[in-house]
Amino acid sequence: MERLGIGIGWRPEIADTVERLPGIDWVEAVAENICPGHIPESLLRLRARGTKVIPHGVSLGLGGADRPDAGRLADLAARVEALGSPLVTEHIAFVRAGGPLTASPRLEAGHLLPVPRTWESLHVLCENVRVAQDSLPVPLALENIAALINWPGEEMTEGQFLAELVERTGVRLLIDVANLHTNRVNRGEDPAAALDELPVEAIAYVHVAGGVEKDGVWHDTHGHPVTRPILDILAELRSRTDPPGVLLERDENFPSPAELAAELAEIRTTLTARRARPTTDGTPRPGEGHVEGTNPLAAPAPRGEARAAGGPGAGARLRERNAERADPPPATPAAPRATASAARGPGSGARLGEGAGRGESAAGPRAHVALAQTALLSALVAGTPAPEGFDSTRLRVQSRALVGKRADVVAKVAPELAKILGDGYRAAFYAYAKSLPMSDGYRRDALDFAERLLVTDPPADASVRRRLSHWWQDHSGPRPTGRATRIVRAARAAITREAK
Repeated sequence: MERLGIGIGWRPEIADTVERLPGIDWVEAVAENICPGHIPESLLRLRARGTKVIPHGVSLGLGGADRPDAGRLADLAARVEALGSPLVTEHIAFVRAGGPLTASPRLEAGHLLPVPRTWESLHVLCENVRVAQDSLPVPLALENIAALINWPGEEMTEGQFLAELVERTGVRLLIDVANLHTNRVNRGEDPAAALDELPVEAIAYVHVAGGVEKDGVWHDTHGHPVTRPILDILAELRSRTDPPGVLLERDENFPSPAELAAELAEIRTTLTARRARPTTDGTPRPGEGHVEGTNPLAAPAPRGEARAAGGPGAGARLRERNAERADPPPATPAAPRATASAARGPGSGARLGEGAGRGESAAGPRAHVALAQTALLSALVAGTPAPEGFDSTRLRVQSRALVGKRADVVAKVAPELAKILGDGYRAAFYAYAKSLPMSDGYRRDALDFAERLLVTDPPADASVRRRLSHWWQDHSGPRPTGRATRIVRAARAAITREAK
């Protein structure tokens, strides 16, 4: 595993600060915000002085029912090559649902949503990960996500699910300790138990980020300082392994350079002054505990040694427990099981099929996962009834959070819209979002929002209507002359006549 060191999330708003911060070994950039032919000058300067740049994807949706989109994978691979990155990262999540598998309209979440920790979902995820691995020029690492909601009927803990994923695909892990804290508050999950079950030698690097608690719900904002409970989880992780890299994430409400430097210093201190985990007889585990003069980011033990120290892998332990359980209820015939590439290592083909029979029918796991994810996403963004087994209160909280994030991101990708509408922007966007779920990304969402306003609810102020119409026409590009387009053009003509 390549050593990375201490890093920070590169964002355009703090590009100058990142370049000046001392002790930054690498940076991470949101992949979708990088154009291979127009890499920001700041990133080019960082690369020129030897700072590694790792693209962090957010839109593949590898946990979704559909196979990964070839175009998105090609775009991600192009960004990796343009940046000369040693690896690339994404998330264990689904971000869209619907479409051909369910014969329903395509829906976009605009957010990372959790996949059910079931054997069926794992089977689909593993197939998608293999497709991505075969399409990317460097190793792939996947991040655990934060969530507000629990899927009913889950069959594994988060640690077990991640361990099985690693064993079946060889993928690396990006462990976000802030997300572990979020899931502790929101889902009652124990971070230490998750860490105990992880194959820690598969960790490529670690995320640390801040958030805030409101009304008993932890919001992983990446816009607040890192709190002590999150640093404590980092210390727990450090007591188990020596992560190749640790990165501070900040996406908004950027503090002063001094405050960022102080947070990075706290992370370094946490890694150095780690707490040893005692064994059952009270003595420190071999090689653990703070040792003066050691490098907190020194090379970890080889894979075999790590396994020997920690006992059997979590995936193996899980299968042992499953073997002891009563046989599951009879399932309808399973779909044909794919075999893994020989490049995945010995035994990986056999591992792919393990558990695949649990709950599968002749329709196959992708169809089942597609239906379940579409029902959930439709409840969150289109107001359909909550699927059975979900907490309706939590779904409402998640739904409001999705609309709020959608409004915030549209205001970022199309700041002119928020400026044109002024104080009325948020109310207008919320009304639009309730009637029209997102179907094709945030930039398309901004155009649809402006078009909907012009067609169905034009602003009363003529100057606002005129500016909004001009903005829409400037940004929409060539489109078929459909009914909505004709109406917008008529509205602009009427506005022009009024101005005269």
